[in-house]
Amino acid sequence: MYAYIRGTVDEKNLDRVVIEAAGVGYELICSDATLRQLSVGDKAKLLTHFNVSQDGTVTLYGFMTSDERAMFRRLIAVNRVGPKLALGILSKLAPSDIAMAIVTQNAAAFDRIPGLGKKTAARLLLELKEKVTEDTMGAASGPQVAEGSVDMRTEAIAALVALGYDGVSAGRAVSAVGECARVEDMITKALREIGKRSGF
Repeated sequence: MYAYIRGTVDEKNLDRVVIEAAGVGYELICSDATLRQLSVGDKAKLLTHFNVSQDGTVTLYGFMTSDERAMFRRLIAVNRVGPKLALGILSKLAPSDIAMAIVTQNAAAFDRIPGLGKKTAARLLLELKEKVTEDTMGAASGPQVAEGSVDMRTEAIAALVALGYDGVSAGRAVSAVGECARVEDMITKALREIGKRSGF
C-alpha cells in the first residue's frame, strides 16, 4: 500500500516516530537500529511495511534500509514470529548478523533476544535457511560466505561459542575472516578478530 514515506520527523518515542508528509502525520513503529538514526526535525525517508492484524488493527512499520525491511518480512513469515518479535530481533542484530546466523545455523546468536525461546529460534533457522541462501539480499545483508565454506564456518562458530563467546560475536568474527584451508586456521583468525574488536 505504501512503499515509503518521506517527510520531517515530528515526534520520536521509544519504539516509533511520527513523520509529517504533505500535512499528514504518519506513525511508524521502528527498530532501535532505525530509531538511532533519526532525530526530531530531520528530513527522513522510511521504507514501510503495512500490516493488518487479526483484530483489524492497522500498523505501519518503518525501516531505514531495504535490507532491514526485507529481513523483517522474512522473519514475520516464520510461524510464531510476529512483527513485535521481528522488530525485537532487528533491534539487537543487524540483517547481516541474522543472515549469517541462518546460513551457519547459529542458534546462539539469538540467545539474548527477549521473547525468543530456543524452540522458536530453531524454527526460524529451519524455515529461513533456504530462503536466505537462495535470495540475493544485497551486499550489506547477505551472508558474505563462499558456498564451499559454510560447513567450516558453522564449525568455527560452534567452537567459539563452546569457548564461551556469545553467538553474535562469534558469527561476526568468523564472517570477517577470509577463506581458510582448515577450520583450526579459521578459528585462530576469528579469535584475533575478536581481540581486535575488543581492543586487545
